[in-house]
This record gives sequence, C-alpha cells and structure tokens, in this order.
Amino acid sequence: MNIVKVNASTAYEVMIGGGLLSCLGQETAKVAKVGKAAIVSDSNVWPLYGVAAKKSLENAGFSVISFVFPAGESSKSGATYLELMNFLAKNHVTRSDCLVALGGGVVGDLTGFAAATYLRGISYIQVPTTLLAAVDSSVGGKTAIDLECGKNLVGAFYQPKLVLCDTDTLNTLSVDIFRDGCAEVIKYGILYDPQLFSHLQEHGLSFDRETVITRCVELKRDVVAEDEFDTGSRMKLNLGHTVGHGVEAGSHYGVSHGKAVAIGMAIVSRGAAAQGICNRETADRIVMLLQQFGLPTATEFTCDVLYDAALSDKKRSGGIVNLIVPKAIGDCVIVPTPVEALKTFIREGL
Repeated sequence: MNIVKVNASTAYEVMIGGGLLSCLGQETAKVAKVGKAAIVSDSNVWPLYGVAAKKSLENAGFSVISFVFPAGESSKSGATYLELMNFLAKNHVTRSDCLVALGGGVVGDLTGFAAATYLRGISYIQVPTTLLAAVDSSVGGKTAIDLECGKNLVGAFYQPKLVLCDTDTLNTLSVDIFRDGCAEVIKYGILYDPQLFSHLQEHGLSFDRETVITRCVELKRDVVAEDEFDTGSRMKLNLGHTVGHGVEAGSHYGVSHGKAVAIGMAIVSRGAAAQGICNRETADRIVMLLQQFGLPTATEFTCDVLYDAALSDKKRSGGIVNLIVPKAIGDCVIVPTPVEALKTFIREGL
C-alpha cells in the first residue's frame, strides 16, 4: 500500500493498494465522527461493492444508509442532486455525519458537491472504483454537476477527508472502461513526466497499477498544493478537456469522458504542431500512445460543432479560452486563445 498526503485547505491522505475496501470503516473513523454514514453509489457499482462497504462501516460503529442512482453521466444532474439532498434531509443526516462516494467520477463529483452544499458542508470520503476516478477526479476537491448547456458548470471546491483507492476494484472494470482511465494517466505523462510516458509506451495496458496510480496522484497533489482553486497552473490538468467536452456534448455523452479527452488531446497536439508550438514528432508520439491504448484520436464532429461547445466551456474567460498545449513530452503551456482564433486551432488539429 502507498499513501500520498495532500496539503490543501483540508489536509488528507490518499491510500492506494489492494484490499483496502475492508478497511473503509476503520479509516473513516479516524477522520470523521462515528455516526451516520450515507453511501452514495450508482447502479453499476453498488451491486459489486455496496455490501462490503456497508459491512466495513457498520463494523466500525457507523449507522449506514445508502443512495443509489442510475449509472451514467446523465445522472450527474440537478435532478439527481436534489433527490440526494432530500434523501439526506429525510434521513436526518447532520453536520456531524458523513457521505461516502463509492464509484467512479460521476459518483465522486455528485457526492462531493452534495457534501459541499448540504447544511453548508459536511465531511465526505472518496472511494474511487474506476481508474479515471482514482488518478484524477477523486483527488483535489473539484466537485460538480452538469447543466444542459455544458459539463461541470455548477460546482464547488471542497476537499474530501480521505481518499481510499482499493486497486482490486479495478479488476471488475471492462477493458473499455479501464482504457477510459488510461487517457487521464497518459495526460499526466504528457503534462509532467516523460518517464511515466515512456513507461506507458513500454508496458501498455499491463502497467503496474499501484505504482502508476500513485505517481499520478503525486503529480496531482503537487498541482493542487500550488493552485488549489484553479486560477493558474492547475488549469494545465484540463489538457484535452476543452475539445473533449465538445465531443461529449455533441454525442449527448454517448462518447465517454476518457475517450473524449483522448480525442481532445490528439486534436490539440496536432493543432500545436501545425502552429509550430511543438514539433511533429511530439504530436505523433502522443497520438501513437493513445492509439496503442486503444483510444480514439479523431472524431466525426465538425469544427463548428466542437467550436460552439468550446464557447460554453467553464474555462472560458470573456473572449479568451485557455487552451493547454504541449510543447514537448512533459512540458505543456497555457495558451490564452481568443475565441475567434480557436476555430482555426481546432480545424488544424482535426
């Protein structure tokens, strides 16, 4: 087991290793009062791990209730959020109780936002069960729900009390879902770590999970410590996301987040090469690694569709969109791009 300590407005540990779900109760009792614990999960994860999580919490003295919603991005909505709020109120959850997010990114984002806003803030624990959530969304305190106009447009920065990543839960992921998380892993290599990038090239999908997840969490830990509220360097973590969110929106979320980010990273890399920000070899290496992992690097959506979606992106500031662009493997820059120039950039990357 590895432990990464995150120093943010709330300091907490990220525990990474096999078999940790059985320790959920005792670890939660170390960081939250032993009272009522509300597990929030979805219809895919709850049948697999709900009983084990509930048993562990009960063995540690918690009174456990559960809220399970239909799996999928469409549930990360205002309607589900209000259902959860009413559920917590009807079950008399108080500020001395806690929420437990058991699932992937949708579960973690929704639960975190609920914890940030219910009774003006209660404790919550992240228990990521997908690779994508383990390396990215469970760490750093970004919480959100979607609006019809765009993804993650309503949210809050709110840190968990603990992140407990049981790597054994990844064994029940389909290869397709596991690949989704690999897009975010590759992102960390492109952004910060040429050695991680090379490791992924060498090992492909058989990379050492505990080691790689730990490295990704360490990298995110450093970014969060420097820029918790996403006003500067943390924006780099959005590599591929501006265009990727356009792919998601255009497909009505039929294209998963990881695949959309992979497409976004490929488009931005090719656009950067076309504009001389990086060389063609760098762009080709990025695209080839994404393809090695079975991730898409192109889209059927037109430049106009992706551009229109980008204009609704939460990272837009007035007439500027902050694009994250690779200069070299391990070296990316924030390029403030006027919206009128964004369409050209996307077109050159398609």
